[in-house]
Amino acid sequence: MRANRRTDTKPELALRRALHSRGYRYRKDYRLDLAGGNRVRPDIAFTARRVAVFVDGCFWHCCPQHGSKPAVNVGYWDPKLRRNVERDRVADTALAAAGWEVVRIWEHEPVADAVAAVLAALARRQTPRVPAVLAHEVPGGPVPGGPGGPVPAAPAGPVPGVPGGPVPAVPAGPVPGGPAAPVPAVPAGPVPAASLDALAPPAPPKGPASP
Repeated sequence: MRANRRTDTKPELALRRALHSRGYRYRKDYRLDLAGGNRVRPDIAFTARRVAVFVDGCFWHCCPQHGSKPAVNVGYWDPKLRRNVERDRVADTALAAAGWEVVRIWEHEPVADAVAAVLAALARRQTPRVPAVLAHEVPGGPVPGGPGGPVPAAPAGPVPGVPGGPVPAVPAGPVPGGPAAPVPAVPAGPVPAASLDALAPPAPPKGPASP
């Protein structure tokens, strides 16, 4: 009984080498503490995609093709082998309830078939990428102001926050005194003398005459 290895059996090692050579990384003999006090140890566990792989021996797990029952000491072997099968079903149910996919492979299966079964399970657990939805791709047409959509016009009516209602309109025409206002023209004709005297510089003050 002690010579029977619980892990690292030849079929398991062959499957692990094949997966590793294809670039897959995993945990071996990984303990999972599940709900209800169930403790499960998959032979190979892909924790990111939650795929648990078991490589079952044909004798210990009662393979329908190669499983055999000992002819001696039947009272011991029958209950033991039956408990192994029941424990397998309990582990499968607990793993499924925890969101894991279970892959069970018989030791007599070819390595290529075992690898294909594992890869198929991993492909099913591949998380699909959700494409990003842009604002202007919302169903119902383009979003106003978004790419490809018209810019919404300002609503008519009073401006919020401005007392007294709407802003008064600016009268048409140039603003008085502004840059666009015309310069008043100088009236035509001679300039009056009084105007010239006002423009002339003041005369110097007169002092006493020199002798």
